[in-house]
Amino acid sequence: MPPGRTIAYHYISFSSQGAFGALQKICEDSAEILDSDLLERPLNVMIPKFLQFFKHSSPKIRSHAVACVNQFIIGRTQALMLHIDSFIENLFALATDEEPEVRKNVCRALVMLLEVRMDRLLPHMHNIVEYMLQRTQDQDENVALEACEFWLTLAEQPICKEVLCRHLTKLIPVLVNGMKYSEIDIILLKGDVEEDEAVPDSEQDIRPRFHRSRTVAQAHEEDGIEEDEDDEDDLDDDDTISDWNIRKCSAAALDVLANVFRDELLPHILPLLKELLFHPEWVVKESGILVLGAIAEGCMQGMIPYLPELIPHLIQCLSDKKALVRSITCWTLSRYAHWVVSQPPDMYLKPLMTELLKRILDGNKRVQEAACSAFATLEEEACTELVPYLAYILDTLVFAFSKYQHKNLLILYDAIGTLADSVGHHLNKPEYIQMLMPPLIQKWNVLKDEDKDLFPLLECLSSVATALQSGFLPYCEPVYQRCVNLVQKTLQQEMMHNAQPDQYESPDKDFMIVALDLLSGLAEGLGGNIEQLVARSNILTLMYQCMQDKMPEVRQSSFALLGDLTKACFQHVKACIADFMPILGTNLNPELISVCNNATWAIGEISIQMGAEMQPYIPLVLHQLVEIINRPNTPKTLLENTAITIGRLGYVCPQEVAPMLQQFIRPWCTSLRNIRDNEEKDSAFRGICTMITVNPGGVVQDFIFFCDAVASWISPKEDLRDMFCKILHGFKNQVGEENWRRFSDQFPPPLKERLAAYYGV
Repeated sequence: MPPGRTIAYHYISFSSQGAFGALQKICEDSAEILDSDLLERPLNVMIPKFLQFFKHSSPKIRSHAVACVNQFIIGRTQALMLHIDSFIENLFALATDEEPEVRKNVCRALVMLLEVRMDRLLPHMHNIVEYMLQRTQDQDENVALEACEFWLTLAEQPICKEVLCRHLTKLIPVLVNGMKYSEIDIILLKGDVEEDEAVPDSEQDIRPRFHRSRTVAQAHEEDGIEEDEDDEDDLDDDDTISDWNIRKCSAAALDVLANVFRDELLPHILPLLKELLFHPEWVVKESGILVLGAIAEGCMQGMIPYLPELIPHLIQCLSDKKALVRSITCWTLSRYAHWVVSQPPDMYLKPLMTELLKRILDGNKRVQEAACSAFATLEEEACTELVPYLAYILDTLVFAFSKYQHKNLLILYDAIGTLADSVGHHLNKPEYIQMLMPPLIQKWNVLKDEDKDLFPLLECLSSVATALQSGFLPYCEPVYQRCVNLVQKTLQQEMMHNAQPDQYESPDKDFMIVALDLLSGLAEGLGGNIEQLVARSNILTLMYQCMQDKMPEVRQSSFALLGDLTKACFQHVKACIADFMPILGTNLNPELISVCNNATWAIGEISIQMGAEMQPYIPLVLHQLVEIINRPNTPKTLLENTAITIGRLGYVCPQEVAPMLQQFIRPWCTSLRNIRDNEEKDSAFRGICTMITVNPGGVVQDFIFFCDAVASWISPKEDLRDMFCKILHGFKNQVGEENWRRFSDQFPPPLKERLAAYYGV
C-alpha cells in the first residue's frame, strides 16, 4: 500500500489524541503532496474519515479533525471540494461545541471558506453572521479573535455591503466594545507607568527597519490627496502585546467597514462615540478616541460637520494624565491632519502643532513615539504652512535628540527628514542650519559603518541635503566620502562572498542602497558643487557595478544616482555613457516597475545633456519605451516618465524618433496632460512639436489628444507657445475652415474655450 495511505489508515485506525496531533502536523506540512497523484490521492479517503471524527466524543479529537480539514481549504483541494457541502454541514453541527479549541477551528474554517467558497456559504449567510456575532464576544479570547477576523475578510468581498447592512446595528457595538484595552493589555503595556523616558530600550523593542529605495516621480496638477501606495499609519502601535489581538483586529475591521459603508456607518457609530469620548473612565474614553481614528478614512465626509467640535476636544486630550490616552490621541489626530490643514491655520493647525510638539517631549516613551509619528504625518499634509513656525519646531526636535532613547531616536530622524521634504529650501537659513546640523553630524560620527542605525540617519540626511542645497556644503565632504566607502565596502564583501561563500558572509546590501540614495540627495541639493567630489572619487566605477547588481533595489538606486549626477556634473558622466546605455536598455523591463522607472528617467536626463550625440543609442531603448507606454495597467509614474523620455529623445534626435510618432502619440498625450508645468514637461513637449514638424502624418488621427495636452499648460514659455500655435494653425489651414469647425465641435467646451483664448483657433 502506498506510504500516504498507510499513514492515513494507521492514524485513523487507533484514534488516540497523540496520533491525531501528529496527523494534524502532517496535514500542515504536506498538504500539497497529500493531494497529488504521487501517493494516489490519499485525501480521497482521509477527508470523509476526518468528517466522521467531527462527531467523536473526545473534544481534543474533534478539534484535531477540524484543524486537519482546515489545512486543505485555501488550496481548494479537490478531495475537499467534492465533500464541501458535507464539510459545511458538519461545521454547523459543531458551532456551539463546549470545547473552545473546536469553536476556534470552526471560526477559522468559516473565515477561509469566505475567500474560497463564498457560493456555498451564501444560502446560510444570515445565520453565519449571527453566529459570528456571538463568537466575536466569546468568553475565550482565542475564539473571539478568530471570529473577529471574519469581519475583516468579509469586508474585502464585493458582497459585503449586501450581507452586512441588516446587521450593522448589532455588529458595530460589538466591534467598538472589542476596542477597549483588556486588563491584561494594560499590565503588559505598563499602562500605569506614566514616566519611563530614562529607561533604556531593550534591543528586542526595536523592529528592523526597511529602507525604501529612491523613486523619481512627477508633480501633479491636482496634488490634493496622493494615492499612497503603502499606508503606513498602522492602527495604534502596541508593540509589546503579542502583535495581533482583539483590540487591533476590531479596530482594523471597523476601519475596513468604514471604507465599505462610508457615511452609512455613522448613524450606528455617532451615538456610541458621544458616550465614549466624554466618559469618565480613561479606558473607555481611550477606546472612543481609537474608534474616531479608525473611521477617519472611510467616514471623513460625514465627520466634517462634527470636527470643529471634536478636534479641539482631542487637542485637549493630548494633555490627559494617562499616557495611553495621550498616545492614541496623537494617532487619531494624525488621521484628521488633512482636514486640519485645510482650515485657516490659527483655528486648528497652530494649537495642534503646539500641543504635539509638547508631546514629542513627553516623559513617556510611547507618547513620544506616537507624537513623533503624528507630527511627521502633519508635516506631509501642511508642507510650507509650517514655515512660520520653523524655529519653534526645530527647537523641539533638536531638544528631543538629547532626551530620546534608542528606538524613538530612529523615529525622530524620520520626523526631521519629513520636515526637510515638506519645507524644502525654506530650511536653508544659517540659524536653522546651526540648530539642526550639529546634533545630526554628532550622531553620524558616533555610528560605526556596520550599525543599522545608519539607515534612518542617512535617509534623514538625504532629505536635509536636498532641502539645504548650498547650505549643506560645509558638511558635504565627509558625508560624501563615507557614502562612497559604504558602497565600496559592500561591493568588496559581495565579491569575497561570491569567491568563497563558506568563508565570507554575503553583505547586507541595504547599506549600499541607502548610501547611493544619500549621494543622490547630495547631487540634487548641491548641483554643480558636487563636481569636485565626483572628480576625486571612483564613484562612476562603483556605480557601473551597482547598475549590474542582481538585486533590483540596488539597480533602482544606482539609476536614480546616475540621473542626478547627469544633471549635476555631466562632464564626468559623459566618458562612461557608452558603457552605461546598454545596461539602461536592458533594464527597461516594466515587470520591475521602480527599476524601469528610474532607468527611463535617467535616459531622459542623459539625452538632454548629449544632444545629437544620443543618436547611436536610440535603437537600444526606443522600442522598449514605446512598448511600455502602450502597455495596459502601467502605473501612472512610469507612464509619465516614459512619455517625458520619449519626448526628450525626439527633441535631440527627431529624425530617429519621429517615424514612430503614430505608435505612441495618443498615450503620450494622455499621460502628460495632468502633470504640472516644469522643465521636464517643457523639454518633452518641445520634442513632440519637433517630431510633428518632421512627421505631421503621425499625429493626424489623434490630433484631438494633442490639442487636449497642449491645453493642459498653464503658462508655457513664449517660444514653446509659438510652437503650439504654429502646429494648431498649420493643422487648421491644412483641413480648411469648414472641416476644422466640424473637428473642433467634438471638443468638450472647456477645451474649445481654452484653445480659442490662448491660441486663437
